Amino acid sequence: QLQPVESGGALVAPGGSLRLSCAVSGFPQENYAIGWFRQASGKEREAVACLMRGRGSAHVMDHLQDRFTVSRVDNTVYLHLSGLTPADAAVYYCAADNHFCHMAMDYWGKGTLVNVSS
Repeated sequence: QLQPVESGGALVAPGGSLRLSCAVSGFPQENYAIGWFRQASGKEREAVACLMRGRGSAHVMDHLQDRFTVSRVDNTVYLHLSGLTPADAAVYYCAADNHFCHMAMDYWGKGTLVNVSS
């Protein structure tokens, strides 16, 4: 069973940066679309970024593009967060899908918590 594992969440001051990691062990990650999502307390889960399968292109949601980037090195996908504000505080999830990114991905990680506070 494919299991994405997120790490890198932390408490960071406003304006700070973080790098979140998503590791998928045992399976070639390029065979899957990898998505990053986040869910803030009391809010619905929202899409953050997608890395298309087959070493395809990376996409970050338009309203986050100036601060977030996504990259892949070997079997780990990274989400780089910068200029963090309290509105970015959420549990960040990594997910994998056999075909493409969407809100009902096939495999989900357990999430990593990002807190933004002074």
